[in-house]
Amino acid sequence: MLDKKHPRGLKTLIAFRVVFVTLLLGSFFYFQIGRSFFPYPFSVIYLIIFMYSASIAYLLLLGRVPQIHLGYAQMIVDTLAAIALIFMTGGIESWFSWLLLMIVFLSAILVSKRAAFVTATIGSLLYGLIINWQFYGVIPLPYQSILEEKDFVYKAFSHIGGLYIIAYLSGQLSARIEKTRGDLEDLSRFNHDVIESSPSGIATTDLSGRVLLLNRAAKNIMGLDRTAAGHITLQGLFPFLESTRAGERLEGTVIISGREKTLGLSISELLDSAGMQTGYICTFQDLTELKRLAREIKRKESLAAIGELSANIAHEIRNPLASLKSSMEMLREGSLNEEQKSRLMDIALSEMDRLNHTITDFLKFSKPSPINLAEFDLADALVKVLDLLKNRDRSLPIEFVRDFTGPFHVNADQDKLRDVFWNLGTNALEAMPEGGTLKVTAYQSKENVIIVFADTGLGVTDAARDNVFFPFYTTKANGTGLGLSTAYRVLEDHGGSISIDNRPGGGAAVTIILPTR
Repeated sequence: MLDKKHPRGLKTLIAFRVVFVTLLLGSFFYFQIGRSFFPYPFSVIYLIIFMYSASIAYLLLLGRVPQIHLGYAQMIVDTLAAIALIFMTGGIESWFSWLLLMIVFLSAILVSKRAAFVTATIGSLLYGLIINWQFYGVIPLPYQSILEEKDFVYKAFSHIGGLYIIAYLSGQLSARIEKTRGDLEDLSRFNHDVIESSPSGIATTDLSGRVLLLNRAAKNIMGLDRTAAGHITLQGLFPFLESTRAGERLEGTVIISGREKTLGLSISELLDSAGMQTGYICTFQDLTELKRLAREIKRKESLAAIGELSANIAHEIRNPLASLKSSMEMLREGSLNEEQKSRLMDIALSEMDRLNHTITDFLKFSKPSPINLAEFDLADALVKVLDLLKNRDRSLPIEFVRDFTGPFHVNADQDKLRDVFWNLGTNALEAMPEGGTLKVTAYQSKENVIIVFADTGLGVTDAARDNVFFPFYTTKANGTGLGLSTAYRVLEDHGGSISIDNRPGGGAAVTIILPTR
């Protein structure tokens, strides 16, 4: 069917008609190819003038008359013109009877299946009428004497049959084309709706970075109008983008209408159906509000952590202070013998050491010294820590298993990492009071070194697993609860991570992921 908004089919038909009249009829007449082709030359001139005039009229009527009506009018007029040309060029002997077949075909493709049958019917009636009148001498149109009645009958029926066969076949083809076209339009609308409905901004560019398309979200985020596409580059949209490379994911700030916005974007290749790159696709989001909410959440979490930390500090300090106060009060009474005084003094000194140890660990956690980066072999550091752990307490039946070879060259703070390894090792040994196996595994994966401390102890509870890296959380009677939290801080400063979980066969496993750089 004709597209009411974009009548390309009718324009194509008008152009084809002008070319045909100019090249075919004009050339035949210009070169004077015998009167057998053009028994009525002046009539042919009038027909050419009429077809030119009709084409101009069709162009003027485009957009003013319903396209389907204009399409039917063109097909009918073209059929009448073809019949006139056949009459002017000898009727049954005319070489232009094929024009009727072409007009039927174009009717199906450019107008509709019904138009093809209408055109075939009109052409059949008029062509049969001309052939009949020519045979009976109703019209003054001579023909060769060797032609008999059966020749006229055969010519008429072959043309009529051909017209209807072409109408049917071209109608089927037109229906398939229309269905395919409808499917493609539905798919195009669906793709357009998906792109326009996306909450993320989408921009497509050519290979030079010139923006070809911006969806609704992109225009809203960047404060652009509909005419922006085609007049701006990707670097013009995002000044912080130094180059256009597929696979990039980055964040940056832009100033839009006097307001600073934080944008996160990613760039990928735009490929055609053959897999060839034709440009780039950039998807981006406005992260300004998310960043603000993240800062707000972090501030609230910091305040909550300070409150919890203060409560834990107070608890850890209050216990040794209570013991000190009790010991000092008993010593002030003066009713104790020397042995009791000595024992109380030892308790007081022990509590002072405990208090000092707690404060020292807290200071290390709250105000850590800057990391001192240097390249070293991590495998060698692990070996040294394991040797120290073996000599820590030889009374326990502990088996040490070293599952790594190295070297693992990393750029990190060796002293801080050795403290982390020592802390993890001592925790593992204390989790196996009856003895067991401590297995240390290390291997390199891409840009990271993975270290695993696995023991065969009692494992960790769900509550401990969720809170073990929080300051002052401990399951040990004499622990401060700052060892693992300090280890977490050290790994975080190195851009790595630490996690703990139970092993399938029993015990716990602490996994460290440390970037090599």
